[in-house]
Amino acid sequence: MSPRPRPRPLSAFRRALRIGRLLAHVLHGLFILTFRFPRLRPAARRETIRRWSARLLRIAGVRLAIRGGGGAPAAGPHGTMLVLNHVSWLDVYAVLAVMPARFVAKSEIRAWPLIGRLVSGAGTLFIERGSRRHARHTNHAIADAMRAGDVIAICPEGTTTEGDRLLPFHAALFQPAVEAGAQVLPLAVRYLDAHGDPTLAAAYVGDTSLASSVWQVVGARGLSVELRFGEEIAAGGADRRDLARRSEQAIAGALGVPAPRHRAPHTAPHPPAASQ
Repeated sequence: MSPRPRPRPLSAFRRALRIGRLLAHVLHGLFILTFRFPRLRPAARRETIRRWSARLLRIAGVRLAIRGGGGAPAAGPHGTMLVLNHVSWLDVYAVLAVMPARFVAKSEIRAWPLIGRLVSGAGTLFIERGSRRHARHTNHAIADAMRAGDVIAICPEGTTTEGDRLLPFHAALFQPAVEAGAQVLPLAVRYLDAHGDPTLAAAYVGDTSLASSVWQVVGARGLSVELRFGEEIAAGGADRRDLARRSEQAIAGALGVPAPRHRAPHTAPHPPAASQ
């Protein structure tokens, strides 16, 4: 059977219209953060973020589908760490469109024009890579946030992929869940074209710039993002490496890709048997 033809991308004119609407939406988000957020209660802030994120997806021409179990929690359950694979800058807004969450991100994002201000205003927790002292401080902040009832979202691969594979998870990121006695909720994210087949249209990998990625996303016809939630895993008293492996297996199974392979721990050779 011959493969189905790829959907034809939108014209440059229609892409430009979408980008113009996206830029206006981002500027409106900055206005909300500056002038409305200081007067809003936490619940109203969360709902504002959810509606803004859902509208961003619609403007970009991205449909949202929720699969698995009972779907996303209607309200953030106390002590939850949301664990997802990382494909695109759209991942964040797809999650925020269905549930309140605070993402953990690298500190460099805070300096991005416009986007950095938006993600900071949404309560993102930033990690300075290479600084153990800062990592410990951030881990304590993450654990405290979960104890207070926040949903903390992490992308433990540490980078993006094209969605056709899963990289090994960094187990250290699961330590706050262990300390807080939280629940770990695996989430598989994948992007599909108009035929329902996996697509690379949203992948933000390698040397791809944010501008070129946005141009590719707004030009895709029938692009959709699928969020497939797994079963919760109790983290209290668990080993962080075991949590990472179980999360890998759950997400890999939902994506239909192999779980990451890990090197066996180094063990010393057995001593030679004594002569008789």
